[in-house]
Amino acid sequence: MPELRTVDHVDVERYMGTWYEIAKIPFKFEEGLVGITANYTLLPNGKVRVLNKGYVKDFNGKEKVAKGTATVVDKKTNAKLKVSFFWPFAADYWIIELGKDYEYAVVGQESRRFLWILSRTPQMDDTLYEELLQRISTKGYDTSKLEKNPQRPMP
Repeated sequence: MPELRTVDHVDVERYMGTWYEIAKIPFKFEEGLVGITANYTLLPNGKVRVLNKGYVKDFNGKEKVAKGTATVVDKKTNAKLKVSFFWPFAADYWIIELGKDYEYAVVGQESRRFLWILSRTPQMDDTLYEELLQRISTKGYDTSKLEKNPQRPMP
């Protein structure tokens, strides 16, 4: 399996804000959820507040929320973070693809057990999505495990 490389550099402030989950290799918290979003806020101490939300079964379902904190662990690139929702447990959050204008991101882990394709908008262009699948595949991920996450269209 090839070494998993992150992007060369992440401007943490530009990365903050709301991201829509387009697809993922499922994680237990997300089972049965639709409309998943992640919101990142830079805190005065340099850590990042993480707020993940989704709806159970459909968009009218109960909202499920997970709050956590992320810490940049590679200060040279800012592309490797540790995210903790339940202290003392923390998971790798590696930014392995990032759009030039921060319009999309792909987040993974060295184990290749989990992966998230994120977008600044609820929908992603099919051509871009297919290009990302190709690049993800060359990084050693089994893209057949990816599940698309339904999102509401923009109002």
